[in-house]
Parts: sequence; C-alpha cells; structure tokens
Amino acid sequence: MTSQIKWTFFAAVFLPLILAGAAQGQPTPPASRNPGKVVHVVVALCDNQYQGIVPVPARIGNGDDPANNLYWGAAYGVRTFFRKSKEWRFLSETKNPAPGVLERVIFRNDQRNVFLVADAYRGREIQRATLDFLKFAAGQSVQKVEARTAAERWTLQAGGGADLVAYVGHDGLMDFSLPEIPRRADARGRQAILLACASKNYFQGPLRQTGAHPLLWTTGLMAPEAYVLKAALDAWSRGEGGEAVRQRAAEAYHKYQKCGLSAARRLFATGW
Repeated sequence: MTSQIKWTFFAAVFLPLILAGAAQGQPTPPASRNPGKVVHVVVALCDNQYQGIVPVPARIGNGDDPANNLYWGAAYGVRTFFRKSKEWRFLSETKNPAPGVLERVIFRNDQRNVFLVADAYRGREIQRATLDFLKFAAGQSVQKVEARTAAERWTLQAGGGADLVAYVGHDGLMDFSLPEIPRRADARGRQAILLACASKNYFQGPLRQTGAHPLLWTTGLMAPEAYVLKAALDAWSRGEGGEAVRQRAAEAYHKYQKCGLSAARRLFATGW
C-alpha cells in the first residue's frame, strides 16, 4: 500500500474518530487563561458591632457602610488608596456583586498587565469572607468577572482562578471556627497575602490545606491598611521574590506607622 493510500485510509477512518473524541473529551481550559495576571482581594469591612476588635470611631467602624469604612473607603482603605495610585488604573465599580459583598472594584496595572479585583464584604459576614478567601486560595469558586471601560473589555477568571489571593481585615479565626477547611482543588501554584493580626499563627493550618504559598503574612498585631497591600503587589508584579515583598511591605508600614523598620520587618513574614 503506497503512502498516499495509507494516509487516505487513515484520514477517512480514524481521523474523524480522533477529532470527535477530542471534542467530547476536551478538558476545560485552566482558570489561569486570563488576559494577564489576576489578584483577588477579600476585604472584611471593619465592624465595631460584629467583630472582636478594639472599637474604632463609629464613622469608620460601620461594617454596612463601605464608603467610610476603615478598610475600604477611608484614606488608607483599599478602594480609596488604589484609586489614588499612579500604578493602578481604576476600571469599574459594582454594587452587591456576590453574596455578602457590598462593593467590588477592579483596577489594572497597565505596565505589568495585572488586574486587581477587590471585594468589600459586609462586616458581619467576616466568616464568609474568611471562608471565601480560603476557597479562592484552594482553587475553588472560580468567578467570571467582566472588567471594562468605555473603550476596553476583559473577561477575567477571579476567585479560585486568580494567581494571587489576599485577605485584608480583622483576623476572624481569633473569634470563630470555620464550618469547613477548603482543600486544594488543582495543581496551580497560587500565592496568598494575609494582612490581619497574627495571621501566620492562626491561618497556617488552613492555608496549608489550600496548597497556596504564603507570600506575605504577619506575626503580631497590625493595622491592615492598603499601603502594605499596594507595596506588596507592586513588588510581586515586578517579579520580586518573597523576601523582597516582605521588605517592601515593612518599608511601607514603617513609613505610615512610624514604628521603626526593624520592628516592621519582624511583623511581616514570607513562606512557611
């Protein structure tokens, strides 16, 4: 049988079967198929009434009021601080995008092609916020998010589809236990940032089960304000490693808290 005849026979008999099987068994594209790197930040709004915190002034401690909240709309809150930055361009804001979430904002670092999705969880929903953060770290609860401006549009895989997930707020694990501990859902190497008091002590066990790597977390009491998050994300987006991220976070914390650089370095840790 000549080569031409062999190929004709193969194409007529086997190729349609192979293509049909591939179409039926084609795996879903991995969640990492994003137009750039994606960061998903979970912010548990500061709440004097429903969280075990030292009370702050009522105006910034209302967990139902994102516009004025300490961790969101106040000067060093995530939404306000990133909107004022030169590196991160504001794209959109959405009200009530998911259960327990009052607002969602999306930014883009155009130079590094990194998208930032940040969710403001109602203060009383801190347990949900904590659990969602761990689900995202584990690769669960992938969320399809539309980011757009008047002239641009992107479809992002956030939540468990993000490259890096972050938590900002009170360390709720000081006050409650979770109904479940999410376990790793895939083989992706996500990274995690935990800006909450003594987060390394309280989140070490749960975070291990998610399979995520702790890029930055804390060893003691701290103010989880957005200048630390921005410094860490700026370093990460430049491809800097854990120790460099830790250094940038410490420098930012010292700049705003005037606590001493050595003390700030001791406050932050990277890796296990």
